This record gives sequence, C-alpha cells and structure tokens, in this order.
Amino acid sequence: MSGVKTYTVSEDEGEQRLDKWFKRRFPQVTQGAVEKMCRTGQVRVDSARAKASDRIAPGQMIRVPPLPDAEAPSRPRAGSVSAADEKMIQAAVLWKDEHIIILNKPPGLPSQGGSGQGDRHVDGLTEALKFGYKDRPKLVHRLDKDTSGVLMLARTDRVARALSEALRHRAARKIYWAVVAGVPHPRQGSIKFALMKAPGRGRGGEGEKMICVHPAKIADHPEAKRAQTDYFTLWFLGARLSWMALEPVTGRTHQLRAHMAEIGHPILGDGKYGGSEQENAGDGWGASIGGDLSKKLHLHARSLTIEHPITKKMLTFEAPLPEHMARTWKLMDWKETDVPADPFESIR
Repeated sequence: MSGVKTYTVSEDEGEQRLDKWFKRRFPQVTQGAVEKMCRTGQVRVDSARAKASDRIAPGQMIRVPPLPDAEAPSRPRAGSVSAADEKMIQAAVLWKDEHIIILNKPPGLPSQGGSGQGDRHVDGLTEALKFGYKDRPKLVHRLDKDTSGVLMLARTDRVARALSEALRHRAARKIYWAVVAGVPHPRQGSIKFALMKAPGRGRGGEGEKMICVHPAKIADHPEAKRAQTDYFTLWFLGARLSWMALEPVTGRTHQLRAHMAEIGHPILGDGKYGGSEQENAGDGWGASIGGDLSKKLHLHARSLTIEHPITKKMLTFEAPLPEHMARTWKLMDWKETDVPADPFESIR
C-alpha cells in the first residue's frame, strides 16, 4: 500500500475526466475503486470533493489515498534507479536551483508511465534528481516519448502549481525545432485547426492519433479542442526538407505533429502522421531523402522562456540538439548560429 500523495495536473493532463486521469496514472485501480474513493471523499481536487466524471484542469492538485500494489509504474521505490540511469538523467540537467530543475529530455525516454510506455521514464527517475532535497521533483508538463528537449520539473507543490498556471495562461513561451517534408507556403504563418482524438483503437493508430478539424466545422464536433501553432521556416533544402521553428500557442496532444501533417508537411521520422520514408516513397517531396538521415522523429523542444515563480526573473533555457538531429544538421550544413533564437519576436 502506498501513502497519501498529492499530484499536480500538468498542462498536457488537463481537459480530461478525473477517472481517465486515474486510469493513465494508476492502471491497477479499477473504475469501481475510483468511484468509491471519490464517493467517500478519499480523492479530492484542490481540497474539495470530486466526482469521477469531473473534468480536471492544469494546475489543480489531486489528493490520492493509499493504493493497492504499486503506487504507479511511474514511481519506483527509493534507490531503485540504476547507476546507468542515474548518470543519464543527471547528465540531462541543464539548470537547477532550489525551486526548479530544467532537463534536456533525451528522445525515446517517456515523460511518464502509462499504457505502452514501460517502466523507464523521467517521472520514474526523479529519485536521482533530488540532489540532497527531501522530496522528488514533480513534472510540470510533458513531452512525447520521441520528442527531445526542454522539460521542466518543480521541487515543491507550490512551485509546480505556479508553473502549471503560467503554462495554462500562456505566460510561458516554448519554441520547437523540427525538420519537415517540403517547404511550407507561405513560409511563416499560423495553423488553427482544432484537434480531436481519432475514434476506436487498432493497428492504424486509431484512438492514439489526433484528427484536425477546420475552424469552420468545430461546431459539428463538440469533442474538438481549439488549437493554434505558429510556424516560421528557418532554412530549406530545395523543395525537399525545411528547418522549422514551431511555437504552440495552445498545448494539445500531438499538436505540432498533427498540424504540420495537416498542411502537407509532416515532421521527418513521424510515421504516425506521414513523415516516414515508407509513406512518402517516390513522391518527389517525401520526408526521407535517404543517405545518412536518421529515421527518428525530428522534433526538439529547443527553448523555454518563463518567469521564475519565486524570484520573478524572466529565464530562457535552450536545449542542444539530440545526436540524430545534430547529424542531420551537419549533413544539411545548417548552423544553429545562422538563425534567430526567437524568429517570432519581430511579428509580436
């Protein structure tokens, strides 16, 4: 049995039912058990009673009572982090103080546990990120498993809530770098398709993919959530590939991947949304041009700008490219110093 825990709802975990949140975090707990814990007041949201069907929002605090078996696959017992994983996750630290830790998350490492994610993920390695403090740091937001780059953790619930609120109210700015098939036209702009989950489940990715909905048709799809991505073409190779800066104005699941695919320019290595060599073979503008290009996802959370919740100073963090993307940059002869750190600054 685990003890009572309090969790902060991250930006990506919001806008879902409380019981769905439980299912992702604690797959060993049944629906009936969740409903009973809510009914008896054992589960609380922001210190108030809640129903299993209530929708949660980023920044809210969820009290979870002792649970059977493991608390979750995302939280191993103290001391269970291997020496190799401890070295790896500590090497990923870009910056830390007594309130915040900033990581450069490696590609292939999930942010949290859950369906199909296995037992090895950032949330499960936070024991190695205590650095002498009593409590483990808490994830404030997430990145997809194969997306690398800036990931933020908070040392206390107070700081976690403040950072989650900043993300929720768009007081933080995130810029991603990506390589996409073709060259967008126009070369800078905004994508405003709403997003909703694909129905069903299956080998085709249904249920784990996002479908774009034209803004004019949102009323026909109540489950669709408004989404906006600003994009800027930093460099391109003929008509084959482009180096993009992407800024998610909203923070929906798979937003950048689905949006770029919707406008005909999927991200290199993104087989789920059409960016693999197999799906673009022989069409003249495909995401893969052969040679030494890696088939891994080319999406990287390059920078994060946010106000420190305690000192109130504006901080900007930049994450170096992962190895497979750095090789692509070298092959394309692209230089990080040849592009502005914030290409969107001049249009704001």
